[in-house]
Parts: sequence; structure tokens; C-alpha cells
Amino acid sequence: MFESPRRTVDLIDADDATLVERAGHGDVRAFEALIRRYGPLMRAYARRVLGRSDDVDDVVQETFVAAWQQLPTLDDGAAVKSWLMRIVSRRCVDRIRLRRDHADVSDHDGAAPEHESPHRVVEARSRGEALTKTLEAMPVAQRRAWILKEMVGQSYDEIADDLELPVSTVRGLLSRARKKMISEMEVWR
Repeated sequence: MFESPRRTVDLIDADDATLVERAGHGDVRAFEALIRRYGPLMRAYARRVLGRSDDVDDVVQETFVAAWQQLPTLDDGAAVKSWLMRIVSRRCVDRIRLRRDHADVSDHDGAAPEHESPHRVVEARSRGEALTKTLEAMPVAQRRAWILKEMVGQSYDEIADDLELPVSTVRGLLSRARKKMISEMEVWR
């Protein structure tokens, strides 16, 4: 059946809860609207976390496949953005773990450049582990606010919308999170 252009425009303008409800009932066009709405944000987040662009599209695609399968289980359609970001975050961590598990030293010929030398790699991994431990030790709201600001690059208003908090609370959370980061990561300066 032919769908009118007006109906397509309505989907683009529809709120998240409406799109999730429709997509949860199998409406592919509603799910496509979610992909267009949040795909760029998820891609930017994955690029910042993974660093390598060859994994970014795979992780985002895997996230959307998982989301399509799990969409009927999402209780609050208005929270789809944070739900998708949690899924992409977990997929990024899984991809990083896979990299570590499959590192093959026989693929390398000769000496590594200075920034890839063993002591630099160990230092970077240690710094990453320290960052992960510091983040894990933070209260959930502080951690989420810090990740959305520092890794995703969202504004205070966007973070407040995502976390459903006042902007003043977000500022306080970020201030405490930054102080914690500074004190815990001082060794790595």
C-alpha cells in the first residue's frame, strides 16, 4: 500500500514514545525514524569510545539489531535514547574486550613506533583501567552525566533531558564527577 508523504512527515515529528510503541508492534518506518534520530549520536559515541572507525558502524548496527529484537520489552518509550545509549555502550565494551582477547603479536614486523611501544601501550591500558575504576566508583548519575558530557559531547541541557534532571543538578553532578576524576587521575597527568 502506498503511504502518503504526510504520514512520513508525521513519523519524523513523532515523539519517542509513539515511535517506540509503533516499532514495538512491527512498524519498520517508525524504527527507521528512531535510527535516523539517534544513529548519528550513537555513531559519535562509538567513535569516541572505540577510536577505530572500522568497528563503529558494526557496533551501531549490532545495537540497532538488538534494539529491534528487545524493543517490545522497553517499558518507557520516552527513555529510548538512554536505552539505546546503554546498549551501544555495552557493545563498545564488548568490542574492546574482543580486541584484547584476539591481539596477535605475530602480525607485527619490526619495531613499533614510539607511541605503540610496549611501555606506552601498557601505560595507556593502565590509564584506561584507572579511568574505568574511577567511573565505576562514581554514583550512577554522576557517571552517566560525565560520560554524556565528556565522551558524547552533549550540552548541559541535553544531559538534563536525557537524565530527566534540572540543569542545575546536572551542573552539580558534573562538578563532583570532575573533582573525583582530577583527584583519582592525578597520577596520570
